Amino acid sequence: MSTRELTDDSPLLCHRCGKILAPGSTSDGAFFVVRIEAFADPTPPAITGIESLADIEREIDQLMDDLDEKSERELMDDVYRRLTITLCRPCYHPWIDNPAE
Repeated sequence: MSTRELTDDSPLLCHRCGKILAPGSTSDGAFFVVRIEAFADPTPPAITGIESLADIEREIDQLMDDLDEKSERELMDDVYRRLTITLCRPCYHPWIDNPAE
């Protein structure tokens, strides 16, 4: 979320409860900007000596077939995703203690 997004005419809402947030307010409108970055496991696959070249080629062919069935957006989301959310003060504290909830 850029500063421009915080200052445009659309209301800024808490992504958890929907409360209207007031940028620049130090009272009840105070909020937190949370940036989340998720990416696929960067570890290369383990290849054991037991696998034959034919098995590896078959697996690669299957992966390529699977890729043909997905959109570019789906493929990107499977590898990397970044998003920004805003949370009001009452929602932020329980969320930061247990973000998976």
